[in-house]
Amino acid sequence: MEIKIYTDGACVGNPGPGGWAAIILTEGNKKEIFGGKKLTTNNRMELTAAIKALEYCDEKEGNQPSLKQIEIYTDSTYVKEGITVWINTWEKNNWKTADKKNVKNVDLWKKLKELVKSNQIEWNWIKSHSKNPMNDLVDGLAKKATPI
Repeated sequence: MEIKIYTDGACVGNPGPGGWAAIILTEGNKKEIFGGKKLTTNNRMELTAAIKALEYCDEKEGNQPSLKQIEIYTDSTYVKEGITVWINTWEKNNWKTADKKNVKNVDLWKKLKELVKSNQIEWNWIKSHSKNPMNDLVDGLAKKATPI
């Protein structure tokens, strides 16, 4: 099954109240999921959006060990580069950055890495506010999900 996912996170203040959203497109179906938190950061909401979308896909399949083809579109360089480039080095360095500082959001990075293992994922960066209809829609959902 081929799946396309658009994700976004939003925050009013950083830290502050935040929201996350994902749009999951499968075989002509569109599912919108979203949520929020009273005190968080934008990066945590961006990561949460990707995690919740992948969890939704796993639940929908009944946690079957079937490998799914997934394209994820995010406007977060932090998420895309983190999961495709930086995470392996962080893990090798006991979750430390190049300047020996603790990696932020380790709990979410570990969860995302675990979810990625069971799927074949192509990560795509998309410029925010670039008139992409799905990115604009997921951005609006994340903002609406922010508890203000």
